[in-house]
Amino acid sequence: MSILNKINKELQELLKSIGYEVDNINLLPSKRKDLGDFQINEAMQLAKKYGKSPRQIAEEIVEKLKKDDKFTNINIAGPGFINLTLTNEYLVDELNSIIGNVENNIDKPTPKKVIIDYGGANVAKALHVGHLRSANLGEGLKRLARLMGYTVLGDAHLGDYGRPLGLVELEIKKLYPNLLYFNEDYTGSYDEVDLPITNSDLEKIYPIASSKAKIDEKYLEEARIITSKIQNKEKGYYDLWKKIIEISKKDIKQVYDSINVNYDLWLGESDSVEYFPELKEIFEKKNLLIDSDGAKIVELAEDSDKAPMPPLLFVKSNSSLSYETTDLATILQRRKKFNPDEIWYCVDARQSLHFEQVFRAARKAELVDKNTKLEFIGFGTMNGQDGKPFKTRDGGVMTLKSLIDLVNEETYKKIVIDTQSEEEKKSIAHKVAIACLKYSDSLPYRETDYVFEVDKFADMEGKTGAYILYSTIRMRSLLNKSEGIKKEKLHNLFGSVEKEIALTLLNLPTVLNKSLDTKSLNEITDYLFKLTSIYNKFYSENKVLIEENVEKRESWLILTQLVYETNMLLINTLGIEVPEKM
Repeated sequence: MSILNKINKELQELLKSIGYEVDNINLLPSKRKDLGDFQINEAMQLAKKYGKSPRQIAEEIVEKLKKDDKFTNINIAGPGFINLTLTNEYLVDELNSIIGNVENNIDKPTPKKVIIDYGGANVAKALHVGHLRSANLGEGLKRLARLMGYTVLGDAHLGDYGRPLGLVELEIKKLYPNLLYFNEDYTGSYDEVDLPITNSDLEKIYPIASSKAKIDEKYLEEARIITSKIQNKEKGYYDLWKKIIEISKKDIKQVYDSINVNYDLWLGESDSVEYFPELKEIFEKKNLLIDSDGAKIVELAEDSDKAPMPPLLFVKSNSSLSYETTDLATILQRRKKFNPDEIWYCVDARQSLHFEQVFRAARKAELVDKNTKLEFIGFGTMNGQDGKPFKTRDGGVMTLKSLIDLVNEETYKKIVIDTQSEEEKKSIAHKVAIACLKYSDSLPYRETDYVFEVDKFADMEGKTGAYILYSTIRMRSLLNKSEGIKKEKLHNLFGSVEKEIALTLLNLPTVLNKSLDTKSLNEITDYLFKLTSIYNKFYSENKVLIEENVEKRESWLILTQLVYETNMLLINTLGIEVPEKM
């Protein structure tokens, strides 16, 4: 149990002892620091419940609080707002209780089993800047949920089924018509068949094929036929499809690895197709499928809708599966294989209608238990200076690799330590670049669009990943230099900045719970900056290692250790790696 939660429980018992029952009580940061560090507002709600004035109830509570030696400067403001301050002695005792394990200062909710669907990379296509937001948010939420005691599986959910793959194979066939994959007379194994295609080729092939299909109906029809051959597992075409996925997935993994995004499951849309017969049977038994011009749809409109809700396309008129259907099949697959309590989808906010349709259809068909939560976690876009989605200088869609290289170049220029090797410098620059990317991407609330500025976000000063890394490394260096110096406990808080650090550490559980509740990482990035900035102010005002007062020096080192461990905990939650030096 966190320090703050422990105090709240004690306050709840205090109120109970004078005859007031409340479901819970929250010690909130005071809006008037001159009146106290914290504020209690429960007198307002109790006044309505017990038919007394808030001031009268507040006075009763204050009389009781004055007998508790952990509180000081207790006063009433306005109609019944109670302000109070925790004594330094109490704060010191509580901070000493979390030395060596700052996770003891976390409130973990009831454990749940969660699947997070994030990334959404499409096979045979280059990852672009938009994939950063999904991967970064999903990875951060996965790590946060695990920190809070959840059992979590992260699924890449690859786009590996549908017309794009048919288009790619068609263009490969046009380029290499003599490949054995297209030879109907070939009866051997495809395992050793050479495919003269790299992932770079695949990334170029899809845009070409897609452009042709937009202006050439005959070309598009050929792609449809090949897509059908792949989906029917026709010899040659299906084997080429598997090879394309193998090549593409290897590259996708490398890019995600470079930004510290690691999936537990590498399933794709195609993995859900085996569940389609069962899915169709479920929808048919419930009479949910309606014929519509050769297609089958599911009506989703409800009387309470304030805007039109289009029906879900279940099977297209050419009998192929829709994007919505593969998502429904995936829900069925996840229930049968993993039986999660919740499924979270980290996807561009512009897909909200799609997921509203899928969730409604899943509920109507009872694909999951009524208590299973399906949650759409939408996010905004990363934009350039023009306010439009971030692009290359020539106006094209920027790949994620190019974005990483761009930030890498900027951070490399800022690494000024001359004693390290070139290889080490490049390694540090890369880690700093990823920190800058991920931290800046997590700064705004997830639904907010933001402008990405390379110079600004790679700066060593200000609200940046580089600033957080540099400061944290300096804390570690200080602790390493203090090896051999006694560091057993905090003796006292000797100044106002130290008190502010202690109060900020106290607020960690509130930040983590709010972040988990809102499914956004901005609470964590804000808190990291605040805690780090306060510590840096303390660091600049004090010569920790050469302080002659032994108790003061030990206390300062313990405070440094608590801030460092908290920083490391949150930096890891954001999926950022801290270099040895910088």
